[in-house]
Amino acid sequence: MSEIAQKMPFGYEPPKDDRKGSLIYYDTFEHTTERELDLSADIAKERSFSKLVLYPLHEETVRRMTKESVSAYYKREDKLFEWKRERGEESIVVERLEGKRKKYTPIDSALRHLTQNYPAPHFLFVSSETANLFASFSSFEEWIVKVRLILIMEPSKLHPRLEQYRHRWESIIHA
Repeated sequence: MSEIAQKMPFGYEPPKDDRKGSLIYYDTFEHTTERELDLSADIAKERSFSKLVLYPLHEETVRRMTKESVSAYYKREDKLFEWKRERGEESIVVERLEGKRKKYTPIDSALRHLTQNYPAPHFLFVSSETANLFASFSSFEEWIVKVRLILIMEPSKLHPRLEQYRHRWESIIHA
């Protein structure tokens, strides 16, 4: 630290940061298009989020959650880093927790990590399938009061818990 005293005019208040919170894009990013990534970045900018966190899921997590196979984690992660470089924004972060763990990570652990490391309030940007899947977990009611959901598209068939907590989520594209 500098030992030189700095003088501030009487009544000086530092400028307030208008950007708050984190938009967390929780997805496999297997079939995600650049348009959807751009949409998430535009929403983050439009709503003044301080961070857009891209959270790619590990193959084991996807296999356990949906039973579908996806390409290797590092390939999907490389696509995200390339998109981030093209976009050139400092506020976009590719979260690497699942790449470090290299195994199944429950959504509870992922959300706990994300909410501890990124500024609040937290918004989870997910597909309609992921939202229905998340609503089927027993911990959903514990998490829905801590995070809000932004769905890319409103699901045609809603999980009963999503219906119950309709005030905690919104969809970008209405079906």
